[in-house]
Amino acid sequence: MARLGRLPEGTPVALELLTPGSCWRLTAPLNLYSHWRGPGLATQACAGRCLEVLALPQAPGDRLRARLLEDGYPGWLEPQDLLGHGRATVPPRPRLLDAASIAEAIPAVLAFGRQAQNQANHYLWGGTLGPDFDCSGFTQSAFASAGIWIPRDAYQQERFVQPVAVAPGCYGLLRPGDLIFFGTPRRCTHVGLHLGGGRYLHSSGKEHGRDGLGVDGLDAHLDHPVSAHYRAELRGAGRVVRCHDGTTLA
Repeated sequence: MARLGRLPEGTPVALELLTPGSCWRLTAPLNLYSHWRGPGLATQACAGRCLEVLALPQAPGDRLRARLLEDGYPGWLEPQDLLGHGRATVPPRPRLLDAASIAEAIPAVLAFGRQAQNQANHYLWGGTLGPDFDCSGFTQSAFASAGIWIPRDAYQQERFVQPVAVAPGCYGLLRPGDLIFFGTPRRCTHVGLHLGGGRYLHSSGKEHGRDGLGVDGLDAHLDHPVSAHYRAELRGAGRVVRCHDGTTLA
């Protein structure tokens, strides 16, 4: 059985090399799905990302199980999507950026957000590559554009950040680039990127009055239906002060 890094660096993907433990750097973007069959998109990976094969298909037509190495995110992918679109590699080394280095990169994170907002887009569950994003796919991609890896899903991002106190109309401790979290008392289900002054950029769906990226706010006097909906579900906020170390998150 092949193990991580056992293949010569740069070996192109071939069907017989897709063994558990083999590690590949993508040369083209691909989709990872939430199940071994069916249409449910889990996330997307851009060219240049690395993944590890975890398990092979159990039956013809099934997908293989894999894990993206920059954030530890698992999913299923079509073997043919990887064939010809990856090169053997070793796992990437974690980026040990400190809080000061991350703070210096926040303008680039915000610039990514402005550029994404200015493109035609729609909300896409699992969307990570753009121009169509889901909420946490957008925030992860914004930080990744500046070389900072954070976890994939909103609830994972909430656990990952350094907490910052926030309440509707009371956001004086927030800085641009902080993440604002929403959901139920039991679970975080949504995230936005703070722009300043309580305003945040996020990708939300049609059921709450928008379909894609838009700016909303935490001020109680804002009566826009999207702002009002998420303000009622505000859970907290946090600051990214470290890079993800590549370990798997539950």
